[in-house]
Amino acid sequence: MSNVLDMFRLDGKVALVTAGAGKYGEQMVLALLQAGADVWVASRDLAKNEAFAERLRKEGYTKIYGAAYDQGDEQSILALRDKIMEKHGRFDILVNNSVYRPGAYGWYGDASKFTESLNINGTGMFVVTRTFGEIMAKQGSGSIINIGSYMGDLGADSWLYEGSESMKGSGFRAPDYFFHKGGMHNFTKLVAGFYGPQNVRCNCLSLGGLFNNQDPDFVKRYSTKTFLGRMANGTDIMGMIVYLASDASQYVTGTVIPIDGGYSAK
Repeated sequence: MSNVLDMFRLDGKVALVTAGAGKYGEQMVLALLQAGADVWVASRDLAKNEAFAERLRKEGYTKIYGAAYDQGDEQSILALRDKIMEKHGRFDILVNNSVYRPGAYGWYGDASKFTESLNINGTGMFVVTRTFGEIMAKQGSGSIINIGSYMGDLGADSWLYEGSESMKGSGFRAPDYFFHKGGMHNFTKLVAGFYGPQNVRCNCLSLGGLFNNQDPDFVKRYSTKTFLGRMANGTDIMGMIVYLASDASQYVTGTVIPIDGGYSAK
């Protein structure tokens, strides 16, 4: 019988983290690298991804690659798939972390922005999932990790932003975000059912707020809404990313797991 810690290793596995050079994305990438995976980081900003990859290489992480793709363009997604497959000949872990924010247009803003958002965050995420899911299905193994949000289950709480002029009304500035994060949570269950017979698992992390030097009044109010009394930090999701990507979770699929310090349970 294998040592349980060996089940968390990702040696020989190939992963893609979309928008991996962002605040939350960075800890996802680091977690997968530290567990032994080859990791691709991709978004529309090639220069940012390559600079991020180069920084990590200088820190000793040699199995990281930067690439570009447009989640609103199916041909771009297919080209990214071909690039990864040409390099490795296999694919094992997809982290759907990319999110397009067309701007704080709000409830009364231009409806075309809502449409643009759903095309990338909805249709685009589906195409990415299908494109890489098919590879894993043919292999007979793989893990898809969708990055959701507590906002996919809960409504906007205007109390969080009271007294904060810089963030006033923030909860209602992006109705598309609530829409597609809620859809992502249920889409996770659909994907789990579709690819389950091919031993490809799909789970979703419902994340809480990440501390990023926000307005102090907002941070204080948000923290009181959690059981742990704080926002997420730079390492809080690393363990769960490795768990869901690895054989340690080989009988876990179709779940939406809150990582929010108890925010959604309070």
